[in-house]
Amino acid sequence: MNYHLDFTPVIDGLPSLLLGCLGTILLALCGMILAVIIGIGGVALRDAPIKALRWLVIGFVELIRNTPFLVQIFFLFFALPLIGIRLDPTPTAIIALGINGGAYAIEIIRGGVQSIPKGQMEAGLALGLHKVQVFRLIILKPALRAIYPSLTSQFVLLTLSTSIVSAISAYELTSVAQRIESDSFRSFEVYFTITIFYLIISWLMMRLFALFSARYFTYPVK
Repeated sequence: MNYHLDFTPVIDGLPSLLLGCLGTILLALCGMILAVIIGIGGVALRDAPIKALRWLVIGFVELIRNTPFLVQIFFLFFALPLIGIRLDPTPTAIIALGINGGAYAIEIIRGGVQSIPKGQMEAGLALGLHKVQVFRLIILKPALRAIYPSLTSQFVLLTLSTSIVSAISAYELTSVAQRIESDSFRSFEVYFTITIFYLIISWLMMRLFALFSARYFTYPVK
C-alpha cells in the first residue's frame, strides 16, 4: 500500500470546515426548536376530543417514523415544487429536521405526559386553573423532566442527521467536506477530520443539555 497521508487540503480548508460546523449547529438548533413545537402541539392534539385530529397525529407519527429521512428530504425538495411549493436547501433542511424530530418527540413527550398521575390534573382544575394552565404548569414541566434524557438523546441523533441534508446541498459540515474531497481526492483525511468534528459537536451538545438540565430540571427547582 503506497498511500501517503496528506492533510494539507484539510488544513487549507479548515476555515470552511469550521463554518460548516457552525452551519451544522444552527441547522440542528433550528430543527430542535421546530421539533419541540411539533412535539408539544402533537401531544395536545393526540389527546384532543376530536377523533379526526387524533388519527391525523397518529398517521403523521407512523408516516415519519417508518420512512427514511433521506426520502423525506427529497420529497420536500423535489416533489413539492410540482405543486408550486419551492424551498431553498436551508429552509428545506430545517423543516425536514423539525418534522422528523417532531414525530419522535411526540411519542417521547406523550410518554412523559402519561406518567403524570391524573390526580394532579384534577387538583389543578379544582384550584380553578384553565386546562391550558394545567397542561403547561402541572403536567408539561414534570413530564419534560422525566423524559429529558430520552429527548436530548434524540436531539443528538438529530444533530448527526444534519449530515444527510448535504444531499440537497444545504450548507453544513458534510457538504463542505464533500467539496474539499472532490477538489483534492483526499478522502481519508477529509472524512477522518469531520468525524472528529462531529464527535466534538456531539460532546458539546451533550454538555449543553447537561447544563440545561442542572439549571432547570433538578430538585429543588431553581
